[in-house]
Amino acid sequence: MTDPTQPAADGGQIAAVRFRPTPTATAKRRAGLSPWRVVALVAVAIVVWFIWFIFTAKSVRLEVTPAPARVDVSGGFAFQLGDVYLMREGDYRVRATAEGYVDLSQRIGIGSDRNQTIPLTMTPLPGRVTFAIDPPGATVVVPGLDDLGGTAPITLLVPAGPQMAHVTHPRYEDGVVEFDVQGRDLAQTVNLELLPNWADITIPTTPSGAEVRIDDEPAEVATPGPIPVVAGEHRVVVSLPGYKPWRDIIFVEARQAVTLPPIVLDKADGVLAIKSSPAGAGVTVAGVYAGATPLEVGLDADQARALSVFKVGYAPRNLSIELASGQRRTIDVTLTALTGDLSVETRPESAELWINNEYRGVATGVFTLRAVPHIVEIKKEGYAGFTKTVVPQPGFTQELNVQLLTLEEARMARLKQVRTTGQGHELVLLSPGSIRMGASRREPGRRANEVLRDVDLTRLFYLSRHEVTNGQFRAFAKGHSSGQFDNRDLDTDNQPVVGVSWQEAALYCNWLSDQDGLEAFYREEFGKIVGFNPTVLGYRLPTEAEWAWSARHIDGAVPLRFPWGDQLPPPDKHGNYADLSASHTVGRIIFGYNDNYITSAPVGTFPPNDKGVYDLGGNVAEWVHDFYEIPDGTAVADPLGPEKGEYHVIRGASWMHGTVPDLRLSGRDYGTDGRPDVGFRIARFAE
Repeated sequence: MTDPTQPAADGGQIAAVRFRPTPTATAKRRAGLSPWRVVALVAVAIVVWFIWFIFTAKSVRLEVTPAPARVDVSGGFAFQLGDVYLMREGDYRVRATAEGYVDLSQRIGIGSDRNQTIPLTMTPLPGRVTFAIDPPGATVVVPGLDDLGGTAPITLLVPAGPQMAHVTHPRYEDGVVEFDVQGRDLAQTVNLELLPNWADITIPTTPSGAEVRIDDEPAEVATPGPIPVVAGEHRVVVSLPGYKPWRDIIFVEARQAVTLPPIVLDKADGVLAIKSSPAGAGVTVAGVYAGATPLEVGLDADQARALSVFKVGYAPRNLSIELASGQRRTIDVTLTALTGDLSVETRPESAELWINNEYRGVATGVFTLRAVPHIVEIKKEGYAGFTKTVVPQPGFTQELNVQLLTLEEARMARLKQVRTTGQGHELVLLSPGSIRMGASRREPGRRANEVLRDVDLTRLFYLSRHEVTNGQFRAFAKGHSSGQFDNRDLDTDNQPVVGVSWQEAALYCNWLSDQDGLEAFYREEFGKIVGFNPTVLGYRLPTEAEWAWSARHIDGAVPLRFPWGDQLPPPDKHGNYADLSASHTVGRIIFGYNDNYITSAPVGTFPPNDKGVYDLGGNVAEWVHDFYEIPDGTAVADPLGPEKGEYHVIRGASWMHGTVPDLRLSGRDYGTDGRPDVGFRIARFAE
């Protein structure tokens, strides 16, 4: 055979040889992935994982009450060794069941501690409690369980633990029973015997067999009884045909039987039964009041007796009655109603008339009414109603002239136009409306915090004519001094108080409310204002919107720019601003203006505005109620400012101000502490 590895001899032919792959280790590789090797590797991995789990797991003891209970853990691998579980950190859900208990399902968290104990308490099922009450038919209520109860004997499902039941029954004293419910759907019985709330009363009479009425209700037993009577005070009437009734008042103690002293009934000469139309008429016999109809009275025989039957609004009937011995007679008296005329005249004429809640037409004309009290009402939509109690007089025409007020007129009529506090503050009633606060960006002197916004004020309020004076403030804080400025006195009694913080001003308002018997507007804690109550009518600082409306609003005109109008300088002696006299005291003044006061002036020195309020635009700037913020321009109604903040708003110019930004009524300042040119005035809601 030719060796293919040797070169062919010269001239020889090279023959192709078929390729055959050399046997390799393929079979060996397949042998390495045999099933037994895979099983071995998996087993090793499981062992390694379990060893890792054993070393990293936490020992957790689940203490379930009650024990024993069937427990199941889910949400992760948990290995139980007796009453201990090996668990990794994380969240698991434990479910437990036990007979007589509500199934438990609770999420638990396993922390990093090596050994942990987690208590789990199961809730017992309610117990089946049977209430056996003597006597039967009592009402049982277990309070605090949505009025769980019913009529005994009854079985209720009651939660386990200490419980209490209220038991009531007519003619028995109320009972209370305390009991412990075992729960776990176990049956138990609660027994209670109610105590009678009555006593047996024996009434010996001669003759016996008389009828007994207790508080006008007939008893079921005739004399001598015994008669069961509920505890308490009662009116007793004993009557027998042919005899005079016997009456008395007795007091009965529960379960204390009583026998009254023997009663000898006097033989009646005659018995008169009196009825009337209408019923409830009073009766007098020989001038002595005998009672109201229907009733029976005993009369001496063979003697005429004067009898009078009367009722308010009716003509009395006077009779003379004579009865024979043992005679019984019934009379029915019809009383004649008395009437009187009521003449009604009302403006506006289209108002409605209602008498005793009955519509009687247009409230104009003459109306004939019984001579008893009548409730007369006059109504018209859009007007405040009128109500009066009228008693018509027979033979006399009463006149009723009524001018109805519109709702707003009635509202204003209920309020005083001017009020004065105990400290002499005079407050003016103001009925506000809408106003545009802030200033246009094109207005000279405008600051960035003067955002235009529409405000609607709907609550009437009172505003003090003057700023609070030193004298008034010292009644609250005796040691206060407003001090001096540039050797000029700021502390006379009739000058406005200055050098007070917002907190001190608000505390003064609360003190003044207490002096006048009003509920405090501001809430205090340890001498500090921490909030307010907008529903009360105590004194307070005016809101910024109220201050702006009072200072700037003019009916039918755009809001004022300056306290005096739209142009500088102010009219002569219009108010106290930084004038020529203060040129050596303050930095900027109003050229050409002189009010003759270098610092603050006594309150009320200068003329008031059109609402009768003084110094809103001068003398001293003023604290207002609101926390300071830069508004966002949103329209609001009855604003009280932000709920919290660091600073409070200051409004109005003072004796230190002479520049356009400060003199404008839209100008806004803020602060917390007192200044020599900042004071305050008071306000309150009217209703």
